Amino acid sequence: MPNSVTSPVRNKPWKVVLASYAGNALEWYDFFLYATAAALVLNKLFFPPAAPLIGTLASLGTFAVGFLARPIGGVIFAHFGDRIGRKKVLVVTLSLMGISTFLIGVLPTYHQIGVWAPILLVLLRVIQGAAVGGEWGGGVLLISEHVPARRRGFYSSWSQTGVVTGSVLSSLLFAGMQAMPSEQFLSWGWRIPFLLSILAAAIGLAIRSRISEAPEFTAATEQKRSRLPAWEAIRKYPRSVLITLGARLAENGASYIFLTFSLAYGTHIGLGGNTVLIGVVVASAIEGASMVGFGALSDRIGRRPVYLAGAIGLVVFAFPFFLLFDTRVPVNVWLALTIAVAGCHGAMIGTQPSFFSELFGANVRYSGMSLGHELASVIAGGLSPIIAVGLLGWAGSSWPVAVYLIVLGVLTAIAVFAAKETRPGERTPGKQVLTEGAA
Repeated sequence: MPNSVTSPVRNKPWKVVLASYAGNALEWYDFFLYATAAALVLNKLFFPPAAPLIGTLASLGTFAVGFLARPIGGVIFAHFGDRIGRKKVLVVTLSLMGISTFLIGVLPTYHQIGVWAPILLVLLRVIQGAAVGGEWGGGVLLISEHVPARRRGFYSSWSQTGVVTGSVLSSLLFAGMQAMPSEQFLSWGWRIPFLLSILAAAIGLAIRSRISEAPEFTAATEQKRSRLPAWEAIRKYPRSVLITLGARLAENGASYIFLTFSLAYGTHIGLGGNTVLIGVVVASAIEGASMVGFGALSDRIGRRPVYLAGAIGLVVFAFPFFLLFDTRVPVNVWLALTIAVAGCHGAMIGTQPSFFSELFGANVRYSGMSLGHELASVIAGGLSPIIAVGLLGWAGSSWPVAVYLIVLGVLTAIAVFAAKETRPGERTPGKQVLTEGAA
């Protein structure tokens, strides 16, 4: 990859961080809101009456549909992001997410329109998935292509705090709505967090409109603009695409077991009230700080050691996680979620933006990152809650779910171990950190 010439148009780092953070937070608020609703309410309102576990599986199936749409959205939006710019594409993805989430909030239930209810729900979930598939890579690059290379880990990790904020906001709002009388909550209370998404999207769009295009992308595409960025990423960086995919298996698969399946598991073992939901909120809030710390640490000791620590930590903590849950003691449940989410997961997701962006050349970076990132979301993220519920139903206990977490952790450790260290040394801010084919 030829060296880039730094563009004279460069936003201040914190201005770009705010734009990426705000957009990611609002986008992932919508996406995680659906995950919470799928585990707690959509199974009761949008599917024919059935055994509780079957209804949960059907609801989580629509959750998985969003993940199937993510690679498609990722490839389509990344194609245009590598050709016309990151900023323009991110305006489209945020708009689509806000509108589709709002429409879920006004959707009639199964008892009102029958089978059309789950059909329309699936359609809107597909739009959500396509939008978020294009959002992650662009949001990350908005930061990583603006900031000094030697601090890329620290600054770009802030884009991931938007993911945590989205999770916390959706969980808090849902917990608040659940405090309502059950009849009111099931009738209209659950809709309020979905309806608020249209306001959130408007705020995000206003913030993003105030920044300029990433200078590193502008400089690179002035020299060479790829006609088919996704194909060129596969052809020139096949190893990087596979490493990106493999590195995400544990991070993505485990996150939805901790944040989504744990809600269903808590109900299964008789944890009352909002015990697990409170734990998810607390752990996610702590992770918001821990992932920035891990990103900064990766600037000092390298991307691979930090990411590997998270994957290995997941392997070690898989069984203790469920043992703490099974005590049914709230403090133990919160401790389990905090260690798993803020520790193991935080080390991986905090390092991910800088690590993945440094694996590809600027003119195909959006496409290359999105390919590996979103394919892994189908294999791991979308299927992990369904697999976990299926394993729980088969065994009647959590041990096979713990084994599943260990397998994901081992696969990710292998992928990261096979990667080359990408952390740059002391270089001129904005310069590329890889030479052509280095990945």
